[in-house]
Amino acid sequence: MELRVMDHPLVSHKLTLLRSQDTTSPVFRQLVEELVTLLAYEATREVDVVPCTVTTPVTQARGVELASPKPLVVPILRAGLGMLEGMLRLIPSAEVGFVGMARDEETLQPMTYAERLPSDLSGRQCFVLDPMLATGGSLGGAVQFLAKRGAKHVVCLCILAAPEGIERFRGLVKDLGMQCTLVVAGVDEKLNEKGYIVPGLGDAGDRLYGLAE
Repeated sequence: MELRVMDHPLVSHKLTLLRSQDTTSPVFRQLVEELVTLLAYEATREVDVVPCTVTTPVTQARGVELASPKPLVVPILRAGLGMLEGMLRLIPSAEVGFVGMARDEETLQPMTYAERLPSDLSGRQCFVLDPMLATGGSLGGAVQFLAKRGAKHVVCLCILAAPEGIERFRGLVKDLGMQCTLVVAGVDEKLNEKGYIVPGLGDAGDRLYGLAE
């Protein structure tokens, strides 16, 4: 597993605003979208392309276009939905699938409760969206799910990660026999006793969409 931590002043600026408890949900959603577009620029560095030729107003020019099958973007419900528009802004032709995973707050283990994905992902590049890599279970479970369906390369985009989550995620994906890349805006200090990232930014889903009682 390759880890890439973004080092860019705009990323740091937007991440700082996200952390503030005074940032409202509408502003939080906008910041997430902007930040994910910056992350997506790095995350798509190795996206598959093929040569093509286009006609300019002057002559023909050689270039590249996205290879087939198109990349598959997979937000992990529900917080990952807040990252989707920022990702599609950069690759609007990508297809979108969904995985619903929740963390058992007692065992901290991931549970899959919904999925909408192609049954065969052979040869596909997949981009998984999950704002917080805390314990690593949900993200690791999602990547395992994609690997079982034949995905050849999975790139995960997270806004924040905890060191414990990174290491657990590394362990969950190391024997999958596929390329896996983790792109994050920042790595925080630790997890607390409840499995939340410190200093973090709170519950990303609640801050995006409000409390789900």
